[in-house]
Amino acid sequence: MQYRQLGNSDLEVSEIVLGSWLTYGVGVESDSARNCLAAAFDCGINFIDTANIYGKGAAESFLGEALQGRARDSYVLATKLFFPMTDTDSGLSAEQVHKQIDDSLKRLKTDYVDLYQCHRYDPDTPLEETMRALSEVVESGKARYIGFSEWTGPQIQAAIDIEDGASFVSSQPQYSMIWRDPDAEVIPLCRENGIGQIVWSPLGQGVLTGKYKPGGDLPGNSRASNPLMNQFMDRLLGDSLLIAVDSLRPIAENLGISLTQLALAWVLREPNVSSAIVGASRPEQVQENASASGIKLDEDTLTAIDQALAEVLQP
Repeated sequence: MQYRQLGNSDLEVSEIVLGSWLTYGVGVESDSARNCLAAAFDCGINFIDTANIYGKGAAESFLGEALQGRARDSYVLATKLFFPMTDTDSGLSAEQVHKQIDDSLKRLKTDYVDLYQCHRYDPDTPLEETMRALSEVVESGKARYIGFSEWTGPQIQAAIDIEDGASFVSSQPQYSMIWRDPDAEVIPLCRENGIGQIVWSPLGQGVLTGKYKPGGDLPGNSRASNPLMNQFMDRLLGDSLLIAVDSLRPIAENLGISLTQLALAWVLREPNVSSAIVGASRPEQVQENASASGIKLDEDTLTAIDQALAEVLQP
């Protein structure tokens, strides 16, 4: 496993992050989830990403139990806030920032998180209020650093322009071989301002692993076939996209790697990407994902990927 610095922070994070959206505490039973977590540490993964909204606290609660007994300074722990936890608890107001960090810490059974992230931008709260509250969380020692997920360029710039208090060190956008929107604005802006990317869905919800076949039935153990884990999948299962993904197989085979490793190596080719978040329901998936760390793709390979996917890039 190789490691990268997360933005301007002093956090050294593994190139592969173990995520917990739709899986731990929700779609994957506890023993399997614990086995995945153990496999992640065995592979050198030191970065765990979660959020208060994942299972309405269930993912954090699972991790709080499962991480007991491990030295707190042996892993990097990140969580998020924004989405409604109750009918009256949502957004990025100062009240919510302070309430949700305390609730997350209780579920996670820890005194601090290494990274506290705004899960989305809150148009209903003044940005200055949010940034001040996040700074107070850092000053209190409840979070070491702060980040955001799925903010636009202008939103990121507005936060950068607020000079007092804590600054963002991370961005968590969707990014993959088939979803390249961050290349246009977010990555260049973040690169200039010491903000690293922790990308989600680098495997296109599993589509880029090649497990879904054009015109074929859904694999029984796949995310798409699990009603608890099947979100945003319909737009990714069209035959044209699946055919294009299948055309990547000779590229991966020529390199002696899997389609999964090819997809992860593609996002990690970008120096501003600090880590790629992967979900897993089985330890073998964790191991394959982790083995993508350190794979380098040459220009001919990158060109061949672009040509294979030219007609199906989203957006």
